[in-house]
Amino acid sequence: MHSRKQAPVKYYVGIDVGSASVRAALVDEFGTVVTHADQPIQIWEPQPDHYEQSSADIWAACCLVTKKVVCGVDASQIRGVGFDATCSLVVVDKKFQPLAVNCEGQNYRNVIMWMDHRAVSQVERINATQHRVLSYVGGVMSVEMQPPKLLWIKENLQESCWEKAGYFFDLPDFLSWKATGVTARSLCTVVCKWTYTSDGGWDDSFWKMIGLEDLVKDKYEKIGVIGADVKGHNLPCENQPITSRVAMICGTSSCHMGVSETPIFVPGVWGPYFSAMVPGLWLNEGGQSATGKLIDHVVRGHVAFPELQSKAAASACSIYTYLNSHLDLIKKSLPVGFLTVDLHVWPDFHGNRSPLTDLTLKGMVVGLTLSRGLDELALIYLATIQAIALGTRHILETMKAAGHHIDTLFLCGGLSKNPLFVQMHADITGKPVVLSKEVESVLVGAAVLGACASRDFASIQEAMAKMGKIGRVVQPNHEHKRFYDKKYRVFLKLVEHQREYRSIMNSS
Repeated sequence: MHSRKQAPVKYYVGIDVGSASVRAALVDEFGTVVTHADQPIQIWEPQPDHYEQSSADIWAACCLVTKKVVCGVDASQIRGVGFDATCSLVVVDKKFQPLAVNCEGQNYRNVIMWMDHRAVSQVERINATQHRVLSYVGGVMSVEMQPPKLLWIKENLQESCWEKAGYFFDLPDFLSWKATGVTARSLCTVVCKWTYTSDGGWDDSFWKMIGLEDLVKDKYEKIGVIGADVKGHNLPCENQPITSRVAMICGTSSCHMGVSETPIFVPGVWGPYFSAMVPGLWLNEGGQSATGKLIDHVVRGHVAFPELQSKAAASACSIYTYLNSHLDLIKKSLPVGFLTVDLHVWPDFHGNRSPLTDLTLKGMVVGLTLSRGLDELALIYLATIQAIALGTRHILETMKAAGHHIDTLFLCGGLSKNPLFVQMHADITGKPVVLSKEVESVLVGAAVLGACASRDFASIQEAMAKMGKIGRVVQPNHEHKRFYDKKYRVFLKLVEHQREYRSIMNSS
């Protein structure tokens, strides 16, 4: 008898560049993470609302984590590499060398981060044009998109950067260029953040109207020849249409991705973008500018943080695991969420991305006391998580009013590992939350892209179906609905009041 030789396992590398770190995973053809690694990357904040990074630092981190995860694996079994990254702007000269995006002339700091808000006056002028392309970004362009950042560079760094620039890359496209030497851009990045439309391409009149006619003259060579659609998220399949669910990718910030068969224009929500995530479908993308960053800011800035840190270390757990268990201790007979009956947070410490698209909004906390202990820190932590979930509800209700039919939330990213964050999103939105079988689902999503690039799968949908597996489903507690409906009414009142205060202060 002859034994049949088993075919070697196929592997794919998924690389995810977040705001503060680069992570990589080796993922097999069944969607299982074999090994993963991470490496911090540097952020510079030379002045308020200016956030910069180094493309060399990011690429070095990508190489480091990739070497770690593929160590000991036969190179012939690694079939593809996929990148997922923030929509930061990378600037290089005609020889692909880094160009400073700052007045100090520090060339290695050549990345304007997605969360950078330096281009406020530029985005206000762009939105004042009311150009038709703005209808494809929710009616109002975000300061986090690329046109305002490009305009800021032209107006502030004309000689040192704008005139010397050879290429402007969205970070994911920069990474695929570094890996392949091909400067083609993905449909996802240019459609979502650069105003390219799948049916009409670039609109010359828009760029001329906002003062970037140089790009038209150069035939858009600096911002890209369009390549393949290379982005998708690991949305595990379930027995329901893909159009009935929203994928929420929650890390430093959060984005809410919903697809539809026909274009749906949602005020204050980006899109509709054709084929930007799933080929053939229209994408709407809502978002919150600060989520993980906000929770971190609130917790680390509290006077009781050193006590929390030492107690978490003594218990050999993370500060958030400790806070969750501390909330269980103080809740007594109450459901945990009800502890914030007198404590309310408006979460826009970094402005509102969706659905209000108002950069000028600030954070609000109502219900503070003189307490300085761990109980108070745990409560403000809980109220902040609830505020983020209420913001998600606000986005979902706006999408529903425009024509989306959403009945499920899929959560992935760092915050999806926090059970309190997940349960609050289920309870406050009233929708079941589906988690991926693989905790590192964002890395699996990046690996799915590598699998598509390898041509081992016929389509991105097939790769998603075979590599994305459902793990746990967290159901909302419907008995708590009345409480969270009231919290939501307070939530909407907070922003209404903030605008009233501004109106009073601006009155003559």
